[in-house]
Amino acid sequence: MNKKVIRQFREASRQYSDASVFMHEAIARKAGLSSADHKYLGLILQYESITAGEISKITGLTTGAVTGLIDRLEKKELLKRQFAKEDRRKVFIIPDLENSMKLLGPIFDELQQKTTALISTFSETEIKIIERYFKEATLIMKETADHLNNT
Repeated sequence: MNKKVIRQFREASRQYSDASVFMHEAIARKAGLSSADHKYLGLILQYESITAGEISKITGLTTGAVTGLIDRLEKKELLKRQFAKEDRRKVFIIPDLENSMKLLGPIFDELQQKTTALISTFSETEIKIIERYFKEATLIMKETADHLNNT
């Protein structure tokens, strides 16, 4: 493949990544969260319930860091702890979708509208290609994070 094309793609990808980080940093500040807490909340919201150990395993955070994260998000009423009936030592983290959407929904509404308008300018074939890139690049990033977390 043409080196110039690869270089231009990498530059566009880096700019996208940087813009994403800066945007999420601004969203977090607006919502009164740290950028890390904002992103980890987004992860937690993908589950009906999740344990602190599962969060630690997925993120590579220490159990102490996860406890601090849960404490901060619980204080803001964005999630709650629920003890397992069969073993009170086991705690499930239950995201509060309603409170999270009250906090983040208004911030994301305009972004969703703009990205939907952008996506609608692509053909289905183009969207499938872009989606394939994101899925495969995500796997590479997860593998890299796993490797770094385990060395």
